Amino acid sequence: MPLEALTSTAPSFPHYRRQNPTTPSRHVSFDVSGFNTRRNWTMKVKACSKIESSSFPVEKKRKVVEHVCLLKAKQALSDEDENDMLDYLYTSQYQMRGIVAVSLGRISNDNVENYTHAVFMRFHTKEDVAKFYENPFYLKVLKEHVMPYCHDLVNVDYESEVEDDMLHIFRKGEEFNYGVEFVHLFAFDDSALGASVEDALASLEMLAKEFPSLVVQSTRGSNFNLSSKEYTHAVVTRFRSCRSFFKSSEALELFVGSTEYKDVWRSKFKLITRKTLPIHFSVDPVGKEVM
Repeated sequence: MPLEALTSTAPSFPHYRRQNPTTPSRHVSFDVSGFNTRRNWTMKVKACSKIESSSFPVEKKRKVVEHVCLLKAKQALSDEDENDMLDYLYTSQYQMRGIVAVSLGRISNDNVENYTHAVFMRFHTKEDVAKFYENPFYLKVLKEHVMPYCHDLVNVDYESEVEDDMLHIFRKGEEFNYGVEFVHLFAFDDSALGASVEDALASLEMLAKEFPSLVVQSTRGSNFNLSSKEYTHAVVTRFRSCRSFFKSSEALELFVGSTEYKDVWRSKFKLITRKTLPIHFSVDPVGKEVM
């Protein structure tokens, strides 16, 4: 996947993002002294990441269910209306049970489908997702605070696994407060569904684990939403942001621009992928308005 497709100019919508409130957690620091060029800095990140990944013990996993909703906002969307829409979507987690984590925001890159906003939610079970779609509060939010401002949306739901600890399950802590959410939807060829798809997705997951200095968490799975089968699979990856010395999107750029990523895409994905939609958005703490 060409890097330009992931880092192009953003649509003309105001910056306003939310994420879980700040809670204490471990802090990831980087020493960049003596590394003035992008190439040398990238090489150091790779070296540090591989050392960190090799020292991590095997972690226990637990299943979760991820929900992705992409929205196409109307061009006339105002700052006030956008804030209203995102506020209601974000606070839905406090009005219904089963929602484990939420992140959302304005999509930062141009995309062929012209989606403008993205919502990511995590649930405990598939039953929780089913109840979510039918919840009267959520249906009212869609009717009164989303669809008046948007003319289309797509939903993708998939089951995945995450580290079995509270910070990673609920996406809490300092490393989840800032960064970039990278949502990559795939439509694989029907003839390729099976071992080749699983091998491709597993290779991408293993690659993400080799870069813990860039990647906070990555999940993947097969779309089981029967009403929205345009895409067969999804991968959601949270990239770090060390705000003291690089922009929040740079970790994503380094990862997708790496030789390793390009090799995985060329050898595992290119021949079996019929359609793909990569989008990303920046994440800041709740209520943080970025000018």
